[in-house]
Amino acid sequence: MLYPQQNDTRNLLDLSGIWDFQIDPDEVGESQGWFNGLAAARQMAVPSSWNDIYDDLRDYMGAAWYVTESYAPASWRGQRIVLRIGSATYAANVWVNGAPVGEHEGGHLPFEFDVTRHMRWDAPNVIAIRVENHLQPNRVPAGNAQGGLAMFMRNFPATTYDFFPYCGLHRAVYLYSTPSTYIEDITVSTDIDATTGLVTVDVVASDATNGALHLRNGETQWRGLLQFTNGRAQAQLAVDNARFWSPDDPFLYELSVILGEDDAPQDRYRLDVGIRTVAVAGDKLLLNGRPIFLKGFGKHEDFAVCGRGTFNPLIVKDYALLKWIGANSFRTAHYPYDEEQMRMADREGILIIDEIPNVSLQFAGGDDAVAERLRMCQQQMHELIARDKSHPSVIMWSIANEPMPPDMMKRFAGGEPEPVDPKTTAFFQALYDLCRQEDPTRLVTLVGVMGGPVEWMEAADVVCINRYYGWYAQSGQPDAGQQVLEQELDALYAQLGKPMLITEFGADTIAGSHSHPPEMWSEEYQVDLIRRYLDSAAARPFMAGMHIWNFADFKTAQATMRANGMNYKGVFTRARQPKMAAHFLRERWTQPGSDVPGG
Repeated sequence: MLYPQQNDTRNLLDLSGIWDFQIDPDEVGESQGWFNGLAAARQMAVPSSWNDIYDDLRDYMGAAWYVTESYAPASWRGQRIVLRIGSATYAANVWVNGAPVGEHEGGHLPFEFDVTRHMRWDAPNVIAIRVENHLQPNRVPAGNAQGGLAMFMRNFPATTYDFFPYCGLHRAVYLYSTPSTYIEDITVSTDIDATTGLVTVDVVASDATNGALHLRNGETQWRGLLQFTNGRAQAQLAVDNARFWSPDDPFLYELSVILGEDDAPQDRYRLDVGIRTVAVAGDKLLLNGRPIFLKGFGKHEDFAVCGRGTFNPLIVKDYALLKWIGANSFRTAHYPYDEEQMRMADREGILIIDEIPNVSLQFAGGDDAVAERLRMCQQQMHELIARDKSHPSVIMWSIANEPMPPDMMKRFAGGEPEPVDPKTTAFFQALYDLCRQEDPTRLVTLVGVMGGPVEWMEAADVVCINRYYGWYAQSGQPDAGQQVLEQELDALYAQLGKPMLITEFGADTIAGSHSHPPEMWSEEYQVDLIRRYLDSAAARPFMAGMHIWNFADFKTAQATMRANGMNYKGVFTRARQPKMAAHFLRERWTQPGSDVPGG
């Protein structure tokens, strides 16, 4: 799933803008031919979330139609034409000029269709996309589920997760062209041998026989030849005296893949390459063979008015704030982020734990329901790896966030846990195996919930846990919360013996609320709780990182636990203004060796 680009062999047309839009609560649009045009349309921005645009759509999760018209440039005639949709949450059906061209299930990841035979060259092309986001128990993530977090939160809309279920076309929609002989896919993997960087490039191409690789660092160039067999070719380049990609030096080489001859290319594609390795040795997380400590956040794609829709100024702003505060990493909680986010991370040297939307998974509904959820998780994991496998910033795949065992409420209440069903462990093992089969160069993890089964984390390369002692448990008692945290960290390491990250911890905080001594919801309490967690981690050599929840305040469903329908655990406000915690972290994290155990 190559990101579309414009060059001398390819063409690109961004269809983002203002589209016709109409909701379809009775789901009559297809039978009434809405794919040819909307009779009662209003205007909708693409990309955006429809929930934040019109008042009557805030809680609407049903079907809706997007329609636009666009000419295809005459110069594209004779080329292969592709329609690419960056994200449609949750499911989409697509028509071009009245003809169905395909469908896709699962939000947050791109999908595309070859629409060459459906194109008009003497009239505008009508593109229609039907999107729906019904909250259903067997979807990933789920809605309208029984038990677990759903009963605890009692959200409206009825999510099983603590962020708003935004709907719509959240990322750019492109029309692009390629030659008839074209590059279908590129996989870049890197290794290090002393001072030499090894860059292995796998290319899949249609109707190709030969080609070449060009890797550049200014005037210096490394070249390799491609010979295709059954549409596939591989070549490796040895880069002497390589600059290794890291947060301290996010150096990117320019790779060009060419089909045919250099002076008469049939197709060409360019991408950035960062030479780096990631591994685990004992209780250490290693980047380029050296221990690395992750300092950062869980984040959300969330902003006023645009909802989860791509907003490029916000992407640039957030990365500037990450650098300002001294962070080197974040997790894409709890779904894949926009591809521009990943490209920015490559350039800025931010490490990413890349996560599918398998959040608050439950095992209710019987074997068929569980099998359906596994199928959807495997599809989304496969699509995520296909999209992000060549980004140096991505160091780890996360297969789930806070999955819930059947006895979760009993565990929350402090009761004796029931034995873990081996079928649930096998569910996650299938996802671990998929990641390692499709991408053996990166680490794999599962983010465990407070009180969740340790067995589900045994196959992880790095143990990732979310903990809220001092907030949801030991509320208002940071001393007691810190004591319980330290006891559990030591016990988990004794049991699993792997590097560990706390991928969520923090406190809801109303900006401008102050108290002395610190009390819950005040800025002082947030700083005190974060400081305690960081101190506890810094005293333990096996800790490989700390991700605070959250980077910025974000919208949730309405619930008694969520004032104003917001989660206020951000160290920045939703408008990206710093709370006291942000200034505290900047002072702490910008010091050399800060928070690194033994540093």
